[in-house]
Parts: sequence; structure tokens; C-alpha cells
Amino acid sequence: MIDKDVVLSNWDISAIPSPCYVLHTSLLSANMELIDRVRRATGAEIIVALKANAMWSIFPELRKHSDGATASSLAEARLVYEEYGQKTHTYAPVYTPEEIDEILSYSSHITFNSLAQYARYREKAHEAGVSCGLRVNPEYSTVETALYNPCDRGSRLGILAEDLKELPDGIEGLHFHALCESRPADLRATLAAVEERFSRFFPQLKWLNMGGGHLMTHKDYDENELIAILNDFQSRYPHLRVILEPGSAFTWDTGCLVATVEDKVCNGGVNTLMLNVSFACHMPDCLEMPYKPTIVGAHEPMSGEKRWRIGGNSCLAGDYMGDWSFDREPEVGDKLMFRDMIHYTMVKTTMFNGVTHPSIGIYDPAEGFRLVRRFGYEDFKGRMS
Repeated sequence: MIDKDVVLSNWDISAIPSPCYVLHTSLLSANMELIDRVRRATGAEIIVALKANAMWSIFPELRKHSDGATASSLAEARLVYEEYGQKTHTYAPVYTPEEIDEILSYSSHITFNSLAQYARYREKAHEAGVSCGLRVNPEYSTVETALYNPCDRGSRLGILAEDLKELPDGIEGLHFHALCESRPADLRATLAAVEERFSRFFPQLKWLNMGGGHLMTHKDYDENELIAILNDFQSRYPHLRVILEPGSAFTWDTGCLVATVEDKVCNGGVNTLMLNVSFACHMPDCLEMPYKPTIVGAHEPMSGEKRWRIGGNSCLAGDYMGDWSFDREPEVGDKLMFRDMIHYTMVKTTMFNGVTHPSIGIYDPAEGFRLVRRFGYEDFKGRMS
């Protein structure tokens, strides 16, 4: 297994245009190797959740190391069908009459968020030959950030055990999603809650989708424990197809956002590096989660070190984060590398303020940098029309 820290610290980004999201193929390959190990050791189906990364230029590589893909909307389902070359496992909190027929045409499996939605569309789904499931709420989650926790009793996501008196005719699977960048112990505890509340239905089912949030490619994740959990579950319910749909795990720490220092300001004793990227527009999870991203060549300030706040280029007053200290004094024109900006970040960007949107590229050590997409005025204008 490669050392990602070494790869990133030795990566020469001088020839990469800025701003740009760049995926590094060596880092992606390391993730694929680990995911394949779990697939082989357990027999579980591991499918890619497009909500974390819809970079279809890497779909050919993801397809080699997955058992399909999962979609949360008509657009994602169509993209899987057209570019992944497969029908999708589809779940959305709600389906509409205007979209359901097309969604079903792209889907092999569909999960409904409520009994009412299933009743409304069951006939169409069965006519289309799509395997139907229900999302359930285990009322248990180890996720501490409320924004990402779908499992409280009042959640709009999933059906409570007390409301699922019996399994409706035609339901072949159950789906739960309660994890977020979680470890195996979180899955073990959540799975116990699912079994306690819903295992009475297992004999009637063909599949169980354990959702996403299995961050198996994180350096501190114990994949052997995950393998043990899945194999134990399969030994007790051998008739069930076990499905996992991680999003972040496939592209976790596989690339960066390259930005440039365009100005240095000091107001009220606060030193700020002004960049050609925006936290609000291009790294929204940093403000929503919130979390402080890693900048290669920077570190947490120690006593006496000069501190730098990082300022975004939108007009939002809160478009900044701080503080960092740098291994050397940053200068105007320097490029900065924000680490781990491929999963979720790219799919959640906006064109607020019309600020220049980062390009998308792929870096291969043997072939160098390849520009995949550049954004411009027409992209901004097209979204606003």
C-alpha cells in the first residue's frame, strides 16, 4: 500500500492550472485495492454512491472495482446508465410523477422512503421489473453532527419499526443509512439496532442494503474488522444479498484543490492570504460541517509562529478559515494544495458570485496532467437562465 502523505508531499503541482480539482491516479488505485480486498473476502456487493463523486471520467476505473452504482435522483440514475453502463440502485427521499417512469427505466433496484410512496408507484415498479425495497430508520446512529444524522425519531428519512407492521407484498429488500465517515464499530452497533427492530422481516427478503458511510479507505480504518462483521452477518442470513454503498471511500484522499495566493492583507493584526478559490463556493463542507482542511506544506500554528487566515474570493463575509502556519513564508503567486477535495466537495460546489469555477483534471505519474473540464462564462450563464 502506498504512503499517501509521501505521494502528496512529493507531488509537483507547478504545471497544474489554478484553480483546479485534480485526482491523482496512484491514490485512487490504492483505494481500489482495498475495496477489492473487502469484496473478495466477504462476497458483499460494494457499489459507488454518486452523491459523493459524479466524476464520470473515472467511471471506467470505478466499474472495475465495484458491483455497480447507486443514485439519488433522475440525473444521477441517467448518468450511471449512460456512463457506467449499468442500471442503478436508486434511492431518493421522494419521487415525482413526472420523473418516476424515467427513473425506473434506469434502475435495477429502487428503495422507497415511505409506505405511501411505495403504494403510489409499486405497480409501475413491478411492471418495469425493478426490485423494490423500503428505507427503514433504526433509530440509532453514532453520527454526532446533526446535519448528517438521519436517525432521530422525527427524521423524514426512513420508516420506523413501529409503523412497519408487516412487509407489503412485492418488497424484496430493506435499506438503512445511518453512518457518515464511520468505523467498523459504528456499523456493528448500528447493525445490532437494525436486527433488533427489523430482523423479523429478513426471511421474506432477498437483499439488505447497509447504506454508505463505511470509510474503509481511511488510514485508521480496520478493514479486517469490517470483513469479520460482514462475514458473521452473512453466516446468520446466508440467503440475503448484502449491499454496501459507500461514497467517500472510493475517492477518499485521492486528490486536491490547487489554488493560488493572489494577495496578502493584514487588517487589525490578522494576516490573510487571499486566494482564487472560495470556501463558500468550492469547499462548502468546510463551512457546513464544519471542518478545517489540510493544506500541504502548512500546519497548526505553534506558539510564536506567524499565523495566516485563508480568505476566499467571494463577497460572503464569512468566506474564510484560519489559522495555519507555513513551512516557509507564503508569497503572491504561490500555489496551495488543499488535500482531500475530490469526494463530496466537487459535487456540492456553486457558482455564487460568478467567481471562476475550478477546472477538473487527472494526474497520472506516467502520463502527467490531463485537463478534463474547464468552466467559463457560458456555464454560469446557463445555470442562471
